[in-house]
Amino acid sequence: TAAQATRAKNQPIRISLQHDPNWLAPYFVEEVRQYLEKKYGSDEVHQGGLRVYTTLNTALQKAANQAVLDGLAAYERRHGWKGHLRNVIAAGLEIDKYEDPDWDQPMEVGSYTHAVVTHVTPAGAAIVFGRRTAVITPAEMAWVHAKPAAILAAGDIVYVKIVSLAEGAAKVTLEQDSGAQGALLAIDNASGDIKAMIGGRDFDESKFNRATQAMRQVGSSFKPYVYTAAIDEGGSPDDVVLDAPVTYMTASGPYSPHNYDGKFEGNISYRRAFMMSRNIPALKVEQQVGINTVIQYARKFGITSPLPPVLPLALGSADLTLWEQASAFTTFPNDGVRVVPHYITKVVDYNGRVLEENLPEVKDVISVRTARIMTDMLHDVVLHGTAYAASKLGPALAGKTGTTNDFTDAWFVGFSPSLTCGVWVGYDEKKTLGKKETGAMAALPIWMDVMKVALKGHEKEQFGPVPPDLPKNNIARHLDTPDFSPGDSEDH
Repeated sequence: TAAQATRAKNQPIRISLQHDPNWLAPYFVEEVRQYLEKKYGSDEVHQGGLRVYTTLNTALQKAANQAVLDGLAAYERRHGWKGHLRNVIAAGLEIDKYEDPDWDQPMEVGSYTHAVVTHVTPAGAAIVFGRRTAVITPAEMAWVHAKPAAILAAGDIVYVKIVSLAEGAAKVTLEQDSGAQGALLAIDNASGDIKAMIGGRDFDESKFNRATQAMRQVGSSFKPYVYTAAIDEGGSPDDVVLDAPVTYMTASGPYSPHNYDGKFEGNISYRRAFMMSRNIPALKVEQQVGINTVIQYARKFGITSPLPPVLPLALGSADLTLWEQASAFTTFPNDGVRVVPHYITKVVDYNGRVLEENLPEVKDVISVRTARIMTDMLHDVVLHGTAYAASKLGPALAGKTGTTNDFTDAWFVGFSPSLTCGVWVGYDEKKTLGKKETGAMAALPIWMDVMKVALKGHEKEQFGPVPPDLPKNNIARHLDTPDFSPGDSEDH
């Protein structure tokens, strides 16, 4: 009506900005783009009107984004303020002319962004990011143990977490980006659908996908292949192995491995050795079954990266990708069948013709019996072992921590009956994360935050029953030793 038209005309014009739809999962979208262009050609992908149906779960991806950034922020805080901030003025730019790529993305409570310090006073540092402003007071940077004026200056580019948003102004906490990276991959056990993928802290700064491209030592997250070989070749979780000092003579000289805690437990069961990630028992089990046999089993699990036939292989000396590890671990909850990950379910052309449709692809790996025994042992890692912190999340969770020499790489690969998720934390240049930055410390909390979301609606899931002829789990006798604390052991 004329009255409605008049009212509409008098309404102020508001600009509705269209954000880049890829912002939620840029590494995932880039993987899809590369695949499509390779298969169908660039012109068809960008101009042909294809409709591409992907496997991404947006809720889980959003939770994963938050978990990785929060986990890296917690790591940064544990190791103190390092400084070395870039400065707009020092680069010959004006503060009010600076534009950061982060500002093109949606800003919401909990997200992280770069901001520019406009001026510093005794009360705090004023910052601007996009069209918003905030003040970093001593309370918002208490972990730094310094006053704003002591470490910040006009023009500094700082990294902050948004605590609250108001019209124009906001509240933030000062964080730090020292270069530590994280990667995550979540796979649906039944279908192979990739539900979440993170290839790094910031896609704008680095397109390198650490979930699919980074070759990193996996530490003790490799041990499941060693014990799987032993169990599948007729071993039992109650078989005994000697945890005692040992020296091996190798082509490069004597090799004297050690356990993370520097202690030895004597004769212990496979279950106990695996649960507490004891290194020397893992090497002895590898010797018993043979290094070449362990390699053959790893290949059956889908590991395609080079596996040198050397003793430390049992401790994860090989460089693998997170993609390989997460895919391999789906074998355990799937009763011995590995599911091949994929990120596209269907591609339809402009005229509605289906160009491809991806159904679940599975590979036989081990017997149901072996898979259920190993799942039970991996479950013990969560209930009583190095991943004890995750035991509070639910009754059916399992997985394995991994830590490499000098705390260079931190891993946790774990699963529920319906989802397998792998997490890696480290630096690109393979330098130490710092003392005690184990898989349980750096990677497991990220995994837990994601699984809290993944488990909603799946609380009643259970793993398949262990074989009836399996000896009763006899872990309890180990838990009354004076020096034992769940989760206090790790691996190298």
